Amino acid sequence: MKKDIPVQAGKTYEVKINGLGSSAEGVGRIEDFTVFVPYALPEETVEVRIEEVKKSYAKGRLVRVIKASPERIEPKCAIYDKCGGCQLQHLSYEGQMQVKQQQVVDAITRIGGLQVPVMPLIGAAEPWNYRNKMQFPVGKNQGKISIGCYAQGSHDIIDTQDCSIQKTLNNDIVNAVREVAERLHLTAYDEHRHLGLLRHVVGRVGKNGECMIVLVTSTRELRCAREIVKLLRKRLPKLVSVQQNVQTYHNNVIMGRETNLLWGRPTITDTIGSLTFHISPRSFFQVNTQQAEVLYNKAMEFANLTGQETVIDAYCGTGTITLFLARKARKVYGIEIVKPAIKDAEKNARDNRIKNAEFIVGDATDVMPRLYNQGIRADVVVVDPPRAGCTPVVLETFANMKPDRIVYVSCNPASLARDIAILDKLGYAAKKVQPVDMFPMTSHVESVALIQRKKA
Repeated sequence: MKKDIPVQAGKTYEVKINGLGSSAEGVGRIEDFTVFVPYALPEETVEVRIEEVKKSYAKGRLVRVIKASPERIEPKCAIYDKCGGCQLQHLSYEGQMQVKQQQVVDAITRIGGLQVPVMPLIGAAEPWNYRNKMQFPVGKNQGKISIGCYAQGSHDIIDTQDCSIQKTLNNDIVNAVREVAERLHLTAYDEHRHLGLLRHVVGRVGKNGECMIVLVTSTRELRCAREIVKLLRKRLPKLVSVQQNVQTYHNNVIMGRETNLLWGRPTITDTIGSLTFHISPRSFFQVNTQQAEVLYNKAMEFANLTGQETVIDAYCGTGTITLFLARKARKVYGIEIVKPAIKDAEKNARDNRIKNAEFIVGDATDVMPRLYNQGIRADVVVVDPPRAGCTPVVLETFANMKPDRIVYVSCNPASLARDIAILDKLGYAAKKVQPVDMFPMTSHVESVALIQRKKA
């Protein structure tokens, strides 16, 4: 152990917590050396057992709280300390909103190096039982089927019967599949030996409580499929779709490319505002429907459309934001790499009688330059990329098209801050950022930023 590292693995220390890290772990210092402590909160003094020591930081386990934060509360979920699905149930919801607001401010200033107004976070009216999509791994524990979340930092499955952030019907799906799997002696997938049938269970809940079950299997063969469907239908009256997704690869990707309809409809429907959306097993759709409407309305406000604009919606998914935009724009192009999502988007446009939206399958990195070379110019660009953010090519093409405004929807403050800084150098200034809490009880926060072209 180097002399300049003041902590040792296996020993306990008293630590004052000053803030939270990006994964909601407490951050403190011992002799100016950073220590990360899951489940510790700002303004707390805690006793910590050091479990891992690196050159510039250490990770510790919370032994006891010596001085508690006034915002500390008792977690609602019985398996919260084991499960990695939530990170903030021990913090009051008011405290969570303050932390997430600060997370966005810190990212913009420290990573982006910019001073941009960050509006007060818009919290959820209902911070519990909001998730309309569930995807749980399947495993074996003491000879019985386990279905649930991974334990934090591992692939150990915590059997979950009543997840507090899932829609109640998704919990019913988990319990029904577990019961059917045991009854029919279906085997659980072993990721180390690549043996066993059931890899994941995906549940989706839509409008009026209708639901879809997707059984992700390691092989195309699914014995007693009819019996599986029969038992699930008997257990779940609101079930309208049972599908099998085949994932044969030795990797951690949840769903494969092949999906087979076992019974019922190929999609379920849900609504955001006045629009109806068809959702297939692999479609991207915001997991918190109520907060999605809040987020999209804010994006529409920032887009400030008059009906004369050409708009590009990059990473459009099933066309949720695209169709919101199309009602106020002259023409909207939606770009998405997942082909089934584009099919859903086109059907969504037809069902909502929207004719001025055109959808393109492809990677925005490839499609954006192609549209530019075809002479298409956007007055407004809306982008909702994955957590990694946009590629430099996409950002440069945005700037080359010279739109008046870019509306950037982000699920990761760090990549948002980085991309805002890149756009600033390309002639676009961020005017304001609005955080929205799409994922209560977790460390995640969604934001929408208004970015405008600088005047010459």
